[in-house]
Amino acid sequence: MVAVLEEIAPPELAYESDRDRNGLVLDRGGNVNKVAVALDVTDYVLEEAARAEADLLITHHTPIYHPIHRISKTLSDSLKIALESEISIYTMHTNYDRVEGGVNDVLAELLELQDIEELGPGRIGRTDHQTTSALAEFVARKLNVSVRWIGEREIETVMVIGGSGLNGEFVEIAINGGADVLVSGELRHDAIRSAQNLALIDATHYATENPAMQRLCERLPVDSVFIDHIPEVQMVDNTRMVHLDQMAWYL
Repeated sequence: MVAVLEEIAPPELAYESDRDRNGLVLDRGGNVNKVAVALDVTDYVLEEAARAEADLLITHHTPIYHPIHRISKTLSDSLKIALESEISIYTMHTNYDRVEGGVNDVLAELLELQDIEELGPGRIGRTDHQTTSALAEFVARKLNVSVRWIGEREIETVMVIGGSGLNGEFVEIAINGGADVLVSGELRHDAIRSAQNLALIDATHYATENPAMQRLCERLPVDSVFIDHIPEVQMVDNTRMVHLDQMAWYL
């Protein structure tokens, strides 16, 4: 199964700083007859994988992001579920972001972009001429998520990056690449300040990456189950759209 996953998302495509976090991060050995797929390694995901009698859990994010010298109770509790249920864990992060057919391609396809090309770590493509607010509503509907956006203008060229792409670095790439809007997650202050005439749509880290993990199930040669564990984010206002100066929420 490792060979299959490395063919889908070759490890060498991962950012150099990320390469040690990819691959088989927990190896319990044995045959893989059933696979569970999720975005994150959470206790809920591990419990559902155990309930499904999965031999392998494939996630986008590793359970151990930084090198550790001590194992916390939180991590040990999670690993206990995996160890007791004989579940190995395999992660495919930035290599799956960048590869053809991976996170960014699935996101671009889901948002119905045309003439899609690579642009830096993301993808850029065309959409029907529309306003930022109209596109934000479309993104919210297609990804089934509440979105935030800033910058009402005419949109034709869209850049997408799954995950946490709403920062100054990727804003600069989008502007230099001729994008009218950048769709990603985790909107940061530096992105807003450096956006100039670029519109920004924050469709959350989870919702911009999760569709590609669900799509992965279709590419696996064994029985597989997708486990959706959406972070519970509470909202104060339950109206359809809330304006905050030039920023708006689509709920």
